[in-house]
Amino acid sequence: MAMALAQTTTPATPPGASPAPDRRSSMVAVVVAWLFVVFDGYDLIVYGTVQKLLREEWSLGAAQAGTVGSLAFLGMMVGALAAGRLSDSVGRRRAIIASAIVLSVFTTLCAVSTGPVMFGTFRFLAGLGLGGLVPSANALAADLVPRRWRASVATLMMSGVPIGGSIAALLGIPMIPAFGWRPMFAVALVALVVLVPLAWKVLPDDRPADRAADREPSGFTTLLRPPFLFVSILFATTTIVTLMAWYGLGTWLPNLMQDAGYNLGSALLFALALNLGAVAGSVLTAWAGDRFGTVPTAVVAAGLAGVALLALLTTPPVALVYVVLVVAGVGTHGTQCLIIAAISTYFPDHLRGTALGFGLGMGRIGAVAAPQVGGILLAAGLGVNSNFLLFGACAIVAAVMLAGIWANFGVTHEDASARIKARTTA
Repeated sequence: MAMALAQTTTPATPPGASPAPDRRSSMVAVVVAWLFVVFDGYDLIVYGTVQKLLREEWSLGAAQAGTVGSLAFLGMMVGALAAGRLSDSVGRRRAIIASAIVLSVFTTLCAVSTGPVMFGTFRFLAGLGLGGLVPSANALAADLVPRRWRASVATLMMSGVPIGGSIAALLGIPMIPAFGWRPMFAVALVALVVLVPLAWKVLPDDRPADRAADREPSGFTTLLRPPFLFVSILFATTTIVTLMAWYGLGTWLPNLMQDAGYNLGSALLFALALNLGAVAGSVLTAWAGDRFGTVPTAVVAAGLAGVALLALLTTPPVALVYVVLVVAGVGTHGTQCLIIAAISTYFPDHLRGTALGFGLGMGRIGAVAAPQVGGILLAAGLGVNSNFLLFGACAIVAAVMLAGIWANFGVTHEDASARIKARTTA
């Protein structure tokens, strides 16, 4: 990431516009945006780490717990669609800070919830900010780096999600047995107290009046018509099944492993293995995406994830389970990173935030469905393997759909950009 930012060229400042950030300021801004993504990842995984305790305290069945888990993802769908568009219309900085405040306040309020209805309401409201952070932060990062580095930076930005998830798992190992589940949500205050003031100071003020690109037609009307319609729908649909696999695992894995007979500590270590694999996947896919193309690399990553998750159906030894979960983390999260990287490159500057928001927002359908469907399968008595079969199948479907994008838009992101441009001028 630092290498990419070091080679950023500072554009000329239009008359009356705010000065463009220099290279060092750009690096600091991207790092701060990445820290918000870390908190995004923490909040995504924290429910999975405490779900067993919530079920016991509030006498929730598996299907009810899945419904509560889905509410945050439902909020994320709305938040991603709104914030992605807002980042193109009111500026990346304002969208990021507003999303972070919403996420931090309502996640912290989860710690004082007295029942599942209150908790679920706060999780939905926190999800609005949760969904807005990733498209806004990635759009900001893409604005600050040269086009040829956008795939790498977008992929490395997304490493914050599994790092945040790993922090949730690591904190949960000592904190939950000692203090219960509530302090796990109070951690979100750090984002409000530390990161929001820092972001206001260091993120560039990129109001639309300061950007010449905003004179171009933008918004969902432009995104959802030729030449962008086909690729927008393909990316959104692929994101649905990819996020169903990733967030399904994030929500259910600790609980599944406990139901399979492992204790809480071992179950959280399995979740840690999944998230560490996702961190490694961010780095590996950043390199492979630039070398071989984002979409073909995503085909391989999704295929590996599917095979790994289906391997859990054979009840492998414990040591092999760790290996399988690392591979699943590499594949599922790596695939999503590559999709975001591809979107950041395939769409023009004035549509980038909207395209990211649309892809991630529609993709939250899978995130909303995953906890619910996983709970229904368990409630129906189909066992933990039904979940692994579902999530593995989603990864395989993602690989097939990505292969379709590859066939229609070329081997590399440069090919796709050229084809979209050709259709625009045709």
